[in-house]
Amino acid sequence: MGRKFFVGGNWKCNGTSGEVKKIVETLNAGKIPSTDVVEVVVSPPYVFLPVVKSSLRPEIQVAAQNCWVKKGGAYTGEVSAEMLADLDIPWVILGHSERRALLNESNEFVGDKVAYALSKGLKVIACVGETLEQREAGTTMEVVAAQTKAIADRVTDWTNVVVAYEPVWAIGTGKVASPEQAQEVHCELRKWLAANVSSEVASTTRIIYGGSVNGANCKELAAKPDVDGFLVGGASLKPEFIDIINSATVKSA
Repeated sequence: MGRKFFVGGNWKCNGTSGEVKKIVETLNAGKIPSTDVVEVVVSPPYVFLPVVKSSLRPEIQVAAQNCWVKKGGAYTGEVSAEMLADLDIPWVILGHSERRALLNESNEFVGDKVAYALSKGLKVIACVGETLEQREAGTTMEVVAAQTKAIADRVTDWTNVVVAYEPVWAIGTGKVASPEQAQEVHCELRKWLAANVSSEVASTTRIIYGGSVNGANCKELAAKPDVDGFLVGGASLKPEFIDIINSATVKSA
């Protein structure tokens, strides 16, 4: 299969200069598998991107947490894909559930963002996921498929796309989708890609899980065949992030 395990750390709107320095020191000192076993990307707030990129060990990449849907201009408070490319920031997270919910980013808007970022040479972690109400109503796959379709309608080359399945009800709540629940959605999402994009995209695209991943549950989740890694929130600010990165060895064992 050859899908390299992927671990992303989304720091969200957290950190002072001192705290960021400590996180970087922990990452630099940690013992982690080689880059042929796991791809690691951390996503600090915009203001810390240059300092983290310059001080972090080279085998750990950086990502922005968002970017604008088109070229820069009169868009106060936004950061363009061109700016990120100019700073040599390789990755960007798009469509995170917090932005969908708090800033009303629609599926189509997220799809446009993904397409534009890719066109400027960025690699994209594209987030999809359902709310608790949607899961309880039995519409998980309907919701996730619609979110993915908005991306598939606008993207022809999936080489630089990682899909992050993040059930909204599990983000920051301490609730975790069971390994079986995560595997079920990842498997269905891969089937959707096979049916609606191509079998090659389905077999090569990494689908990672996000939602209260920590050092205690990561190995069991990592063992599932369609779970290709994690997008980690709160735990990425803690030393246990090293343990989560090391769960990649479950796949290579």
